[in-house]
Amino acid sequence: MADLEYEVTDGVGTILLNRPHRKNAFTLEMIDEWAAVLVAARSDPDVRTLVLTGAGDGFCSGVDLDAFDQRGSAPLDVKRNLTDRIHRVAYALQDLDKPMIAAVNGVAVGAGMDMALMCDIRLAASSARFSEGYVRVGLVPGDGGCYFLPRLVGPARAMELLMTGDFIDAAQAERIGIVNHVYDDECLIEETTALAQRLAAGPPVAIAMIKRAVQQSANCDLRTALDLISSHMAVVQSTSDSQEAYRAFVEKRTPIFEGR
Repeated sequence: MADLEYEVTDGVGTILLNRPHRKNAFTLEMIDEWAAVLVAARSDPDVRTLVLTGAGDGFCSGVDLDAFDQRGSAPLDVKRNLTDRIHRVAYALQDLDKPMIAAVNGVAVGAGMDMALMCDIRLAASSARFSEGYVRVGLVPGDGGCYFLPRLVGPARAMELLMTGDFIDAAQAERIGIVNHVYDDECLIEETTALAQRLAAGPPVAIAMIKRAVQQSANCDLRTALDLISSHMAVVQSTSDSQEAYRAFVEKRTPIFEGR
């Protein structure tokens, strides 16, 4: 079986990290495929929502250090491996207008936690545990932890988690805003699928613009954000899907959206 599997069902594209014997620690080859899947999903009309999860009892324990030990490598080589390969997943997600849900089952450590933080929504099993454990092996967060975590939990709490590498459980992760919801382990995939299908059934243009507006508004002033959303509103209101949503609301039926 492949180390990374991808399938599309009913509008939902699922990326499965499939190295359970290594708690789904990823290799560079997996990163290449991961980034390629995200790039392809962006323009695939059959994909409206994506889910990321791990096989077995772990989400992702980060990079496989046995396959990717760069201690002693030239600094430029280390930098290039990050910027030219591993970071391509973050860049592809930044370009993705479709919702991305992380279903965190078991441990999410180091770059594994960072990969969850990149997603738009995080759902966790009650067994999930999170750690930005880079500092425990004498490293700095290499895959966006210093960017994403403070935006979710605030700079002071992020500093503590980043500088200590401490583990937090699913309940604490929900309490401080890292995850949206926590479910019993046996219910996680069912609940994730239900949410993913609900988003996939929504109006794709409106959902894409909501995602963009949230991301862009985080880095601009109020006037610019409101100017942006006024343009989005004008465009969305002109779509066939917007008219379908209104008709379905009036007629008390389920709308059918076509993404136009």
